[in-house]
Amino acid sequence: MFYHLLKHVLLGPLLRLLFRPRIEGLENIPAEGAAIIAGNHLSFSDHFLMPAILKRRITFLAKAEYFTGPGIKGRLTASFFRSAGQIPVDRSGKDAGQAALREGLGVLAKDELLGIYPEGTRSHDGRLYKGKVGVAAMALGAGVRVVPCAMVGTFEIQPPGKKIPKIRRVTIRFGEPMDFSRYEGLEGERTVLRAVTDEIMYAILGLSGQEYVDRYAAEVKAEEEAERKKARRTAR
Repeated sequence: MFYHLLKHVLLGPLLRLLFRPRIEGLENIPAEGAAIIAGNHLSFSDHFLMPAILKRRITFLAKAEYFTGPGIKGRLTASFFRSAGQIPVDRSGKDAGQAALREGLGVLAKDELLGIYPEGTRSHDGRLYKGKVGVAAMALGAGVRVVPCAMVGTFEIQPPGKKIPKIRRVTIRFGEPMDFSRYEGLEGERTVLRAVTDEIMYAILGLSGQEYVDRYAAEVKAEEEAERKKARRTAR
């Protein structure tokens, strides 16, 4: 109930008024039944702007840190995500991927829309990074289609580290649903999962026009942070 209150009364109308999102390809979202919406992830604002324009409810697998933050801000953030029906996923440890897979398949089993960011984290520089194979495992495991999505302009309104977004128009594009039924029964094959994931990322790239990096975003972030620390030590 709180989800619909946020979307239709409290938050959704305000977001649509402030950011006036251009919506392209909304007809590609199935009117009923399970499907995965796989998109790029440029900003914290993505979590709110896409659901605000969809006619159907969408559930995202949200990182567990959104539910465990300290202080008043942390409790408010956790309460918001829980009330909106988002699912926390622990991304640490060897069983993290399997936990996310179980939660995602559970959403799809209820004939709902599942939102996934295949990159696994927000882009820190606006580029599109290599996707993790969890999106393919869920698509093949549940036998559902994948709708690629591109958020355009959200990095500019709220890049990482910026708390208050700029008020500027954004674009949300949805591509044609992707059918991977030809791989039925092969969800345990790593090469198949990689091929399906790369196909999804290529579709997102075609919609977003971003520069593509064939590496995982988390790895690049860690390397750049290590370089910054090294530079600070050298400067001393």
